Amino acid sequence: MSEKIEEKIHLLREELRQHNYNYYVLDNATISDYDFDIKLKELQTLEEQFPQYFDASSPTQRVGGEITKNFKTVTHKSRMYSLDNSYSIQDLQDWEKRIQKNIGSTNTEYTCELKYDGASINLTYSDGKLISAVTRGDGFQGDDVTTNIKTIKSIPLQLKGDFIDEFQIRGEIILPLDGFNKMNQKRVENGEEPYKNPRNTASGSLKLQDSAEVAQRPLDCLLYHIVSDKLPFKSHYETLENARKIGFKVPKAIKVCQSVNEVFEFINYWDKERHNLPYETDGIVVKVNNLQQQDELGFTAKAPRWAIAYKFKAEQESTILNEITYQVGRTGAITPVANLEPVQLAGTIVKRASLHNADQIAKLDIREKDTVFVEKGGEIIPKVVGVNLNLRPVDSEPTIYATHCPDCNTELVRKEGDAKHYCPNEYGCPTQITGRIQHFISRKAMNIDGLGAETVELLYKENLIRNYADLYDLKVEQIIPLERMAEKSAQNMITGIELSKQIPFEKVLFALGIRFVGETVAKKLAKHYKSIDNLMSATFEDLNSVDEIGERIAQSIIDFSNDLGNIHLINRLKFYGLQLELSEEVLGNQTEKLKGNIFVVSGVFHQMSRNELKKAIEDNGGKVSSSISKKTSFVVAGDNMGPSKREKAEKLEIKIINEQDFINLLN
Repeated sequence: MSEKIEEKIHLLREELRQHNYNYYVLDNATISDYDFDIKLKELQTLEEQFPQYFDASSPTQRVGGEITKNFKTVTHKSRMYSLDNSYSIQDLQDWEKRIQKNIGSTNTEYTCELKYDGASINLTYSDGKLISAVTRGDGFQGDDVTTNIKTIKSIPLQLKGDFIDEFQIRGEIILPLDGFNKMNQKRVENGEEPYKNPRNTASGSLKLQDSAEVAQRPLDCLLYHIVSDKLPFKSHYETLENARKIGFKVPKAIKVCQSVNEVFEFINYWDKERHNLPYETDGIVVKVNNLQQQDELGFTAKAPRWAIAYKFKAEQESTILNEITYQVGRTGAITPVANLEPVQLAGTIVKRASLHNADQIAKLDIREKDTVFVEKGGEIIPKVVGVNLNLRPVDSEPTIYATHCPDCNTELVRKEGDAKHYCPNEYGCPTQITGRIQHFISRKAMNIDGLGAETVELLYKENLIRNYADLYDLKVEQIIPLERMAEKSAQNMITGIELSKQIPFEKVLFALGIRFVGETVAKKLAKHYKSIDNLMSATFEDLNSVDEIGERIAQSIIDFSNDLGNIHLINRLKFYGLQLELSEEVLGNQTEKLKGNIFVVSGVFHQMSRNELKKAIEDNGGKVSSSISKKTSFVVAGDNMGPSKREKAEKLEIKIINEQDFINLLN
């Protein structure tokens, strides 16, 4: 009897999965909604009666009902990079030249896909089942929203057929326009404010605490990229075609092109046709199709070299500029802001736009009460791009740029060659103080849970903190009396601050907010100097000699290190136990064996992955370059090394070694 029940449950699950796939992925319903609901109800009843046959990937698990109070932060196994943008065929041609130079070949084909406007998601599958779903976050880590993602019917909980044992697949959670309009119609009928645009509504849906509410929203998921060390395919296109076969909703608007001219034909077609799509798109993503070439091209600090986004021409509207105000950032940089008569632009209501700097205002002769043209730069940040002089008021007066800081009234300075004005009151200007602390606690820096930008401002206002070191003196009893604070949230904040003491040195160095020291520079400095003491005692000449550290960064570090206030802050951070030097574990994996040598890695490897090989070079003091030059010391050649790269290496008489030679070199 039990075997028959188990088989019945299994058959119902398989049948419902197929119907789900037909309807939500193939858009080809093979059963009525009523009949589907009857079968789903039958399965639910059997699962309730026989809980021993529970399966997390059952179609019944899509209805939601779980409550998530706090979404856990998860580090991505493979970083989710952003894409470089292009706006013309010239940009694409320049990108193609860089690719061909790096791989040493003109034999390159591309895939073109629509750039979907939604919320990025990273899905992990193991043994054919959905294991987790994590938002993009800052690219390094995001929020675990698995419970909510399971309610989206176009995402398979269990795959059809064999694929790879474990992999990640990435895509975009979208809200189709028809579903968005119906949601808004219902909200208006209920006397509620309509949602502003599909993208933000889709993104917000993923963080709803009640998954049953998410299940009621007509969310969809379009998938476009698979990450795995064991892909059995040779091209990106082939990978996506196989992903579609096993149940993933991979859009069919994808084309393999042999040249940038073909790519531009695809772009021109969709620039017009996109207005007929059932969802929003803001451009085209172009990728090198060959996976080996992708691997060889690798990544910059921010984006893959093998992909680029072509952005459609930004939407533009005109409106009245009511007032120009000024903002001060954490570095003291002043940004002029146009306060506008509200205008709808690319799906959102825009009230403010950047004016960049004094030179831009003077160049366009922008004045208060002007009718200005506004567009979204890269379809994200609104900016003023021009003035309708025909509509300028007769009593209009030229703009006189601010002379004093809007927050502390200190006279502004502008150094020669710098486009921005600055407030020099670094340690007395409230916005600079709170801005530095907000940078310190941010995800890419100390990643302190339970502490946000508004709370930092509240703590500063209540005189509980004046710098980021003060955070480590905070007590629960000091926080509880504050507005919107309870004992649990206060304890979460203190716990988050305590846990931040385990954040590695390179992130702490970035968190300090030294001008011009971003994430990549912080990693290079941490690796080179190994401790904050070594860094702060370095001379200008020594700093300037470090790879990719120029005079501007070197002088900024010297200025930071010579400031008595900063020295005091660093000493306090040492006392509190922050990681201000590389850990013994990291140091144990680093040597100077390859110091002074530049390596180019090309081909397919067997004992180590390409990334492991590159890491081994860097961990042992060597440098990895993407292209061969006279400065190259070694080319590590795997199978299928590009013939033109080999030819160039031989012509320059650069030593070519194989994978085993490299391992021997290390040992």
